[in-house]
Amino acid sequence: MIEKAPISTIMTANVVTLKKGDSLTQAEQLFKQHRIRHIPVVENDTIIGMLSYTDLLRISFADAVGIDDHDVEAMVYNMFTIEQVMKSSLVWVSPSNSIKKVAKILAEKEFHALPVVHQNKLVGIVTTTDLIKYLLKQF
Repeated sequence: MIEKAPISTIMTANVVTLKKGDSLTQAEQLFKQHRIRHIPVVENDTIIGMLSYTDLLRISFADAVGIDDHDVEAMVYNMFTIEQVMKSSLVWVSPSNSIKKVAKILAEKEFHALPVVHQNKLVGIVTTTDLIKYLLKQF
């Protein structure tokens, strides 16, 4: 294991993103289509928030009561905007931060994903899954 390896070596660089004007229905489609759990919200390549699939589940009472009705879900999603649901108080890392440092942040803060930012621009995302895959390659 390389002690000082930068997070840029394991991050996802081709990031699926949303804009604050996109709908929550679009967000759900992206989560399902790309089989991901976190989507950065950007404005001109600058990250302004992070939306997780869990955030969507929290506002969808259809999931809570066991209703399998897309109309109900769409109605709920239309009641909120991405900006209202996303997390806007973010921690991010630099592409040059070490994998070890990023792993420590993820573990201590109990995050599952961190945006990777260089010169105020989103350049990637790193998740706990990326870290697990990296560790598995070491064995």
